[in-house]
Amino acid sequence: MKIDYSNRIFGLDVMRAVAILFVVCSHTLWVFPEAQGSAVSLLRLCGVMGVEIFFVLSGFLIGRILFKIFTNDDFKLADLKYFLVRRWFRTLPNYYLVLLINIGIWMYFGMRLPDTLPLYFGFLQNASFGMDIFFTESWSLPIEEFAYILGPLLFYLALLPKWRIAKKKLFLVVTIGILLFFLITKWVYNYETGPKSLEYWNIHLKAVLIYRIDAIYYGVLAAYIAMTRPEGWKKFTSLAFLGGIVLFVAIHMLIGAYNMSPATHPFFINVLYLPLCSISIAMSLPVLSRLKRAPKPVLKLITFISIVSYSMYLLHYSIILFLLNHYVDTSEMSLLLKWFFAIGYVVFTIFLSYLLYRFYEKPMMDIRDRDYFRRKLGQNKL
Repeated sequence: MKIDYSNRIFGLDVMRAVAILFVVCSHTLWVFPEAQGSAVSLLRLCGVMGVEIFFVLSGFLIGRILFKIFTNDDFKLADLKYFLVRRWFRTLPNYYLVLLINIGIWMYFGMRLPDTLPLYFGFLQNASFGMDIFFTESWSLPIEEFAYILGPLLFYLALLPKWRIAKKKLFLVVTIGILLFFLITKWVYNYETGPKSLEYWNIHLKAVLIYRIDAIYYGVLAAYIAMTRPEGWKKFTSLAFLGGIVLFVAIHMLIGAYNMSPATHPFFINVLYLPLCSISIAMSLPVLSRLKRAPKPVLKLITFISIVSYSMYLLHYSIILFLLNHYVDTSEMSLLLKWFFAIGYVVFTIFLSYLLYRFYEKPMMDIRDRDYFRRKLGQNKL
């Protein structure tokens, strides 16, 4: 697989690679059901934060594109259409293929498909409620897809009245408005729901669309700062990175010290916890977005995992892990053999994800990059 390293930002590839490895490795715990302790808790936290990293990074990437589009003097509705089509060529083909594979697997094993199955085709499976265990990892995809639509739509509508305000400031106002709106939805959830178990929180708040789109727009806000305050973005890179680490560690030390949970401290966990995590992750972007180089073996490995990360995310749990769990009994394995099996699961996931990327995902993205396709939409390449 040939990779054009000149068009990639290594630091952002690091974020993407770390995020997917956090998610996949956290699910190796099924091999060690008896495992307990701080290491297990840390690995579970890494699994949760892996998705949060994806959200913030995605927001940063689309935020830079959207800022350029909407602050351009020649902005037109076709630009928005081109942006959305490119996003959908990146995400939809893989999603629908894996969705169909999941349906086929459940039918093969005679399992009852969820009544909400039609909602999966419109990314509505977790719009305002916790979703079924079917294709569980897909909960993050509706949040991504609707974030791609919501922001651009609001930015476009904000331009219609011809305000006497600079487009850059209008972009900021809309972004902050989105952040505040979804902070309010979490406050409403907390007001109506109150103390609940961590499991309930995990299903009915963390993984529900109407409470989570702001996670992506913290990345968009970071993109705005990077585009409008480039000198400050460069000047405070180390300080922001250190501050993000301190904030993240402080949050979880506080939770540990006071044994905080949705049942004991609902306002902090329901309303503040996830936004604070998003902010701490976004604070790493000034450093990582400027990290362009690395030793060649490291560069190749990180970039490769980054490129196949979307396929890894879609395949690793409901397909690969489900089938391994069904056909392989790990309960009688020795501890050493379990470790080899867990590592093999990660390696096998990477291998199958490469095949999916190489023979399906990449050809689909190549279609969107063809000159004919761009001319048909009346656009130059973004």
